[in-house]
Amino acid sequence: MSAPHCNIHATAMVLGTTGFLVTGPSGSGKSALALACICEVKRRGRFAALVADDRVDLTLANERIVARCPTAIRGLIEIRGSGIAEIETLSACVLDWAIMPVRAPFDPRLPPEQEELKLEIGRSLPMLRLPVETLLSPVDALTALLPAKLGL
Repeated sequence: MSAPHCNIHATAMVLGTTGFLVTGPSGSGKSALALACICEVKRRGRFAALVADDRVDLTLANERIVARCPTAIRGLIEIRGSGIAEIETLSACVLDWAIMPVRAPFDPRLPPEQEELKLEIGRSLPMLRLPVETLLSPVDALTALLPAKLGL
């Protein structure tokens, strides 16, 4: 019996020791948020890398959710309005959290408690809503929300 798998519209990245799946509708800022986080974490002297942008293959391994990049787009990220850029990537990562980019005005102001992203492979990830296009750095927001879990 093979492990469940699916391909979804999302972006996957690793910041420090934590795997993130950035989710949301087209144009919501998934790629921009991932690129901003990766660049900022690297400037801080820590490890960060893209796994996949736009399409992510998900599977289960030892009860953990694993993200991989489809071969055709490996090492590429879209910078909306500018084009496609090459970026350092990992071949796979274990996902720990889902992130949804949100823009002001924030409605609801506070996210639902213990919000989860349900995945087609029969598992869920705890979800954070992360403000974009604000004065707050997305990495500073993640560090405040996940101080002991981010691995930065």
